[in-house]
Amino acid sequence: MALCFISIGSNIDKDINIPSSLHALKQLFGELLISSVYQSKAVGFEGEDFYNLIVGFNTNLDVNNVAQRLREIELNHGRCRDSKKFSARTLDLDLVLYDDLILNDGRLQIPRAEIEDYAFVLEPLAEIAPDLRHPTSHRTYAEIWESFDKRRIHQQKVLPEWLNTV
Repeated sequence: MALCFISIGSNIDKDINIPSSLHALKQLFGELLISSVYQSKAVGFEGEDFYNLIVGFNTNLDVNNVAQRLREIELNHGRCRDSKKFSARTLDLDLVLYDDLILNDGRLQIPRAEIEDYAFVLEPLAEIAPDLRHPTSHRTYAEIWESFDKRRIHQQKVLPEWLNTV
């Protein structure tokens, strides 16, 4: 059984799309470990603020099947596959970790570089998996978060009403 972590983000109908995606993830993968929700400014473009969080789960599916299921959930939530990297999103589900797998096949990058690049990925990951070690640096996520340059953080924890219903 593989332990997976995904980053979830949305800035279009986020109070609908994120809880709906969490219900879809529960149906597929069962029990979810859910971080706090973080509100952050759009990166690389002007747009509505994002909600971001990290979700962990165990699965018997291989990495490609997990990625495919995540793409299906995104598409079911109105995600356009041809959208630019830095643009508004109905739903963004990124597989950031799949056990201690290291993979870069052009389509999938595991672990995702965003873990160490963006506070909206690293902080919630360090929150729910502080003692887990990064597959390449072998540092814990708590250690990576501790050394992260917090001067460039533009996010805050939020408590959306739907959080208690998932």
